[in-house]
Amino acid sequence: MGWTDERVDTLKKLWQDGLSASQIAKQLGGVTRNAVIGKVHRLGLSGRAIPSKPARPVFKAPRPQRAAAAAPSAPRRIAEPVEAEAAPAPAPVRYVDEAPGSATVLTLGAHMCKWPIGDPSSDGFTFCGRRASDSPYCTEHARVAYQPAQSKKRAGGSDLARSLRRYI
Repeated sequence: MGWTDERVDTLKKLWQDGLSASQIAKQLGGVTRNAVIGKVHRLGLSGRAIPSKPARPVFKAPRPQRAAAAAPSAPRRIAEPVEAEAAPAPAPVRYVDEAPGSATVLTLGAHMCKWPIGDPSSDGFTFCGRRASDSPYCTEHARVAYQPAQSKKRAGGSDLARSLRRYI
């Protein structure tokens, strides 16, 4: 349906009254919201005396309150790597005491250990903060973070038979 002079006058009046483009499209019938917006721009009606009002009031549900922070959990233990039988085992990962660190996100410097300690969503979350070596971690945490590559063990006959049983 085309834009007649009568429809254009109705569009101008409804636009000045503050109706939205979709409300105008419904009243005019036979046009889409985008067609109304395009016509408004071609007519140069971008300014309004009254801003458009939503059809229904906007209601935002209140956000649920955050759960209270739990007591700090027990220190975490890093899992030990699986050792190969033929290759000499590297030094096992020792237990790292995860006492609260001395650095927070705001106090963390360039040459400080950036090993996270605790739960990031809790208030007691800190970083190690000790002097870092060439990596982002202190020497103790670097040993945990950077494990030496494990050598692959050669598959024996029993391993081959076990893997073939999966496919038979």
